Amino acid sequence: MKYSKTLIPTLREAPSDADNVSAQLMQRAGMIRKVASGIYDWLPLGLRVLRKVEKIVREEMNAADGQEVWLPVIQPKQLWEETGRWPVYGKELLRLKDRKDAEFCFAPTAEEVITDLARREIRSWRQLPAMFYQFGLKFRDEIRPRFGVMRAREFLMKDAYSFHADEADASAYYKRMYDAYKNVFKRCGLKFKPVEAQSGAIGGSFSHEFMVLAETGEETIVSCTKCEYAANIERAEVKDQYAAPSAASFKPLTEFNTQNKTTVADVAALVGRPTTDFLKTQLYMIDGKVPVIALMRGDHELHEAKLAAAVGSPALYRASEAQYQQVMGCKVGFGGPQGHDGVAVYCDFATRAVLNGVTGANKDGLHADGFNIARDLPGLKGFADLRSATSEDPCPRCASRTEFYKGIEVGHTFKLGTKYSKSMKAEYLDKAQKPQTMVMGCYGIGVSRVVAAAIEQGHDKDGIVWPAEISPFDCAVVVLDEADDARVRPAVDALLKALAAAGLDALEDDRDGKPGVKFKDIDLLGIPHRLVVSKRTLDEGSVEHKRRGAADATRWKLEEAASRLKQALSGA
Repeated sequence: MKYSKTLIPTLREAPSDADNVSAQLMQRAGMIRKVASGIYDWLPLGLRVLRKVEKIVREEMNAADGQEVWLPVIQPKQLWEETGRWPVYGKELLRLKDRKDAEFCFAPTAEEVITDLARREIRSWRQLPAMFYQFGLKFRDEIRPRFGVMRAREFLMKDAYSFHADEADASAYYKRMYDAYKNVFKRCGLKFKPVEAQSGAIGGSFSHEFMVLAETGEETIVSCTKCEYAANIERAEVKDQYAAPSAASFKPLTEFNTQNKTTVADVAALVGRPTTDFLKTQLYMIDGKVPVIALMRGDHELHEAKLAAAVGSPALYRASEAQYQQVMGCKVGFGGPQGHDGVAVYCDFATRAVLNGVTGANKDGLHADGFNIARDLPGLKGFADLRSATSEDPCPRCASRTEFYKGIEVGHTFKLGTKYSKSMKAEYLDKAQKPQTMVMGCYGIGVSRVVAAAIEQGHDKDGIVWPAEISPFDCAVVVLDEADDARVRPAVDALLKALAAAGLDALEDDRDGKPGVKFKDIDLLGIPHRLVVSKRTLDEGSVEHKRRGAADATRWKLEEAASRLKQALSGA
């Protein structure tokens, strides 16, 4: 492909609203252009990378006995009502009406549509297991799209769905897809880690996220230094390792004035005590009606997903200031867990060990000292893991030390069970000709997100550093001195022919321009290898080879260049 005939509109500076590395470099390299908030054109260079990722994913899905389908992006409301997700999904779901005033949505995912297909077409146990997958546009109306295609509203996704006769078969296939996902990201040349995760709006009993490791990642990963345990910060388990203090050490519960200070840090500074001596009281509402209290140690952070799991309701939201004052009987910041009859209190494990703690007194301007859960919360039912893990927490599996990484989610696998098949009556006839509910799995890869994540992981001051497996081209052939030396064009044509015969894809930089400008563009585009043909190299019967990011260039014999590059790309 000739550079001069291809739309590669590089930029010296990234647009001012490009808010992370991949957004900056994808626009500077002419891969994408912004159309509207969270919506992008994919230009030829970007699309080549996207299709390479798609090819790898498709090959691994086919190897896992997947059957490719094409599902509609416009989905009818009634299917979503069957699963109860139409009112629950929230404002991310783009709802629309057709000319007949029938309601639809633009697909953010496809569980309802594929389950509807399965219940209509799968009749017998002989048709199971079955896995169907597709590559399709998805739309999620993010409240604040950011990071370019990393968190766009419109994106390309591979979503797959499997149907099984029973839980055992679904679990075995889940492991197969887990391994297929590892193959995908290995083949994409990425450093990644699978981690246990929350299932979120998709639902199901168990899930894994596949995280590309990058310092710029917005997700936090907790990983054991000894065993294979890894989880995102939402899912990371914190074991109960706390002993209750002796009642003999309890002090009387007293109240004191905190001079209108409300935060743990401010009150701790006022009284000269560590934040570990404090108990934070946080109020939440279920469906905006039923209050629940979460009690945390002063130095720990509540994780709302864990609280929602403990409460057993996803419809859990932080109480408003008015709700807080109504339930707690005081201004925000002065509430404590004591004395609220009928309000459920959920205590994190770590609060069990707090002796004579400080908490709110449920009176404006006052806090309570000498608070002890065993004495002052007599109706408490128990303790739970409610907080985000810290570096001090040991591995929940083997008790070894843990490490924290930053990562970017590029894939997610779910064990759905019968969440969708039961509500939509997706049944098959077993060997005894009795109806049984299908068991499901769900597996997604953000194909466009993989492209951005690869850049977040691979870049330097000069531009993108692609893994060779998904680079838009295997190499760039930079043409110099063509107007001054008649040998250059035949040599370039012979080299391009040899590269093509070796199965290598080359971008021919045939533009007029100074060598330095061309070299800077090729580095910006991130192409792994650069071959230069010029008067000087031909005087030696060679081409100049430089690997992206290498300090120095080397000379290869012209007739050996294609075979040597083939070896370099194969790792030989």
